[in-house]
This record gives sequence, C-alpha cells and structure tokens, in this order.
Amino acid sequence: MDIRKNDEVAVIRGDDRGKRGKVNRVIPKDERVLVTGVNMVKRHMKPRPNVRQAGIIEREAPVHISNVMLVCAKCHKPTRVGHLVLESKSRVRFCKKCREVID
Repeated sequence: MDIRKNDEVAVIRGDDRGKRGKVNRVIPKDERVLVTGVNMVKRHMKPRPNVRQAGIIEREAPVHISNVMLVCAKCHKPTRVGHLVLESKSRVRFCKKCREVID
C-alpha cells in the first residue's frame, strides 16, 4: 500500500470529494483508510456503565483506499506515488508530479 499512517490525503471520489485530511489508521486487509473529518457517520450509542457518552455520536468511517490520493508535501497537490531504490538500498516513495522524495 502506498498510503501510510499520518500521511495527508485528498478524497477524489464520493460525497466528501475535495476534502483533505490526515490518515489515522490503515486497514490493509480491507484496503481501507480512516481519515480525520472524512466520511462522518452517526452512531446511536446505548448508555452503559464505564463506557463513553450515550446518544447520537458522529465519528469517521473507513474509506476505500482507491478513493483517496496522497498529497505531496512540496507541491501540495494530490499525486500518484512512485517507488525508488536509493544507493543505500532503501526503498522510498516519491511524488510523480514534482519527483520529490516523500519518505
């Protein structure tokens, strides 16, 4: 997967198209990511002892990874991700638009 935790991503499909946010969690098994402020759903929580607040709670739901693109830190545009092997034999990601190394 080209997207990792704490990356900034832009939503390119769906109701939240155009929004940007930080990746909180990556779920590789389902190919989904949890992005702050994106795909907000309302959850009805029953009151229970020693558990969070009850009532209607808004929280983020996972988004499929194909619906988000990584935002380059240098050019600030959503971009595809390329992979490059450096002389030190380490594999890094780079921005396909400005050719800047992301990692």
